[in-house]
Amino acid sequence: MPFILLISLIIIHELGHFLCALFFKINVDKIYIYPFGGISKFDISLNENLFKELLILIMGPIFQIIFYLILTHIDYFNSYISIITIYHYTILFFNLLPIYPLDGGKLLNIILCFHISFKKSLTLSLIFSYMTICFLSIYMLFKHFSINILVIISFLIYKVELEARKKNYVFDKFLLERYLKPHHFKKRKQVGGSNDFMKNRSHIIKIENRYYTEREFLSHKFNK
Repeated sequence: MPFILLISLIIIHELGHFLCALFFKINVDKIYIYPFGGISKFDISLNENLFKELLILIMGPIFQIIFYLILTHIDYFNSYISIITIYHYTILFFNLLPIYPLDGGKLLNIILCFHISFKKSLTLSLIFSYMTICFLSIYMLFKHFSINILVIISFLIYKVELEARKKNYVFDKFLLERYLKPHHFKKRKQVGGSNDFMKNRSHIIKIENRYYTEREFLSHKFNK
């Protein structure tokens, strides 16, 4: 029963992401279920509306919280309340750590994207991820060392390292999407190059007192 409850909390959490993505007609590529949480991969544009991304992200924790509250009000699970509570808050805390690609890392990235360029937000998210893993490792290894903790930390390092290695590829994909399928946003921003491109913004690029539209600038970049 404890194992069933643990997996149920994880599945319901991922179901929240899944159903919200379906609502916005976004395809779900894969859903990974691990003993300590899950990770959903979506076939989503890197230029998707930030508010849609935010809603898809927060629906996971919201579904989990609702499911937890339902379980605590069902008499059959009265003898399991303490372990359900431990599992619930452990999964919730773990997923909300600012480590990419966990929910917390994605949330941090979305918040940063509202204020700074896509490239900078991705870089800062990865830096925060490494810093969080570092502090978490020091605390957990000295306070609550176990093989399970070591496995989880190793897993997190592995996932962040994968994201860091493909950072340049992700940025190029972000630009290529804008070139192949122009996006139109209400707000505009003047920038000095593609490194300053933001999500939810159209850009005017100024280079040596000359102005270019996004289309002109990206056409030159990719044709070159």
